[in-house]
Amino acid sequence: MGFSRITGIAALGFAITIVLANAIMVPAGLPLTGAEIGEVTAFFRTEGYIVAIASALTPAAWLLATLFGAGAVSALRRFERGRGEAWSLLGFIGLALQNATFAAVIATRLALTSTAARDSATTAGLWVLHDALFTLNGTFLALALLGLSVAGLRAALIRPWHGALGLASAALLFGSATLTPLVIDHAGPLGLLGLVGWLMWVAWIVAYGITLIRLNPASLSHEVG
Repeated sequence: MGFSRITGIAALGFAITIVLANAIMVPAGLPLTGAEIGEVTAFFRTEGYIVAIASALTPAAWLLATLFGAGAVSALRRFERGRGEAWSLLGFIGLALQNATFAAVIATRLALTSTAARDSATTAGLWVLHDALFTLNGTFLALALLGLSVAGLRAALIRPWHGALGLASAALLFGSATLTPLVIDHAGPLGLLGLVGWLMWVAWIVAYGITLIRLNPASLSHEVG
């Protein structure tokens, strides 16, 4: 199996993993960004095992996301070198930074399961930190979407609708990150910016994965050369 196909499958695996993690957490009552501390404390005090199960999926998600990024860069760099561009590297950096930031989000959730039962002040502080990290992570998702969408469009690796989807998602996620203070202080419609952007990000990842699975490296080399 070629490297491109492996990394395309990794992209699909990443999408499935993050959707599954949310499918575990959200029905269990994961508080929304900006939720009242009473709701937060109740959830993390009683649903610690749910948090642990969902958190166990995330190391695989980070590994799969990195594999996907490496595959996209591998496919695109041959085109970019001749033009003196590095959009794909910009996208890969965004993926790496979102992995690091979300590792902090997951670590904070695990810490909340320990503090919720005995220290409300610490729990309140950790939840604000969680919300800030979670929302600001949109910056790095936007970076990944921007870099790999522009690179894919310029190399004709992805279709115009796919690139437009990525750029629209990047705009929504960056807008949500920019409005972080308002998002975490006021639970409400502003949170939908990040949610819609995230759903579009998942669809974008799936489409990119299918593209890499179908990619013929020899054909691409011929087109680029």
